[in-house]
Amino acid sequence: MAFDDLKPQPPRASLNPSRVEEFEAYSVEAFDRSKAAAASCRTVLDVTFGDDYYQKLDLYLPDEEALTGHEGGVPVILFCHGGGWNFGYKEWNGFMAPELIDLPAIFVSVSYRLAPEHKFPAALEDVLSGLSWVYNNIAAYGGSPDRLFMGGWSAGGTLGALATVRRDLYPDFDLPDDVIKGCVVTSTPFDHRVDNPAPGSTTERLQRQLFTRPEHVEETSAMAYIEGLETPFFISHGENDFPHVMATSKLMHDALTAQGTPSEYHVFPIFDHYQNNLDQGRRGNKWVEAVRRMMTDN
Repeated sequence: MAFDDLKPQPPRASLNPSRVEEFEAYSVEAFDRSKAAAASCRTVLDVTFGDDYYQKLDLYLPDEEALTGHEGGVPVILFCHGGGWNFGYKEWNGFMAPELIDLPAIFVSVSYRLAPEHKFPAALEDVLSGLSWVYNNIAAYGGSPDRLFMGGWSAGGTLGALATVRRDLYPDFDLPDDVIKGCVVTSTPFDHRVDNPAPGSTTERLQRQLFTRPEHVEETSAMAYIEGLETPFFISHGENDFPHVMATSKLMHDALTAQGTPSEYHVFPIFDHYQNNLDQGRRGNKWVEAVRRMMTDN
């Protein structure tokens, strides 16, 4: 069962030797808070959409009586965990669910295969496979396949953004072109196109562990696929987030706005990369309110 059988993962320092203590503290708090949330919510855990350990998702559902009067189904948000493509569990995400499912809505925490064992595009294929499972099955749980939204934090935000903009991949997963009605990713790198990263840098290690072909650098850069996109975005990060996150988030917002794609951009004062995500379990947080508003309006 979820929360009781987490597959061991390598130490964080194998990708980024800096800020290891912050990452470990974040992972413990996110897990503990999500386990408590799962105990207080109606859930269906460890739904499989493939044969690999990580090809699973968790459903956090509204109370059954809250679905009364919503015969067409309630909105659904799929959220992808972070962890630098090398780490992380869907069991880190559930703490956000209680502040969303009372809308009513359904919160889906998506897991995916990790590098370096599984190189790109494995993770993106898994997110799209999970999205396809939700599109084809969520009606049985009271959700609407026509009101799906995508979210994510850190590397999970990159995957959520890619799942939104890589419409060229949808036919392979039997998804309609307009399957995602809104994207609400946070602390997200939107562009990995860095030439000749410094040896030993986090960027160099990530590219070495994640990519097998030069074109993968562009294929993981959501900014390269926004032409003609109409799906609204809510982009946010902490004031003290990672420099690449802050820079590419603003560039993504500006690029979307310049071509007429609806985009809202917010910087959370004081927060760093990890605090930004953990505060998303609080009613009144601007990300939470933006998600609730987007799901209500669409």
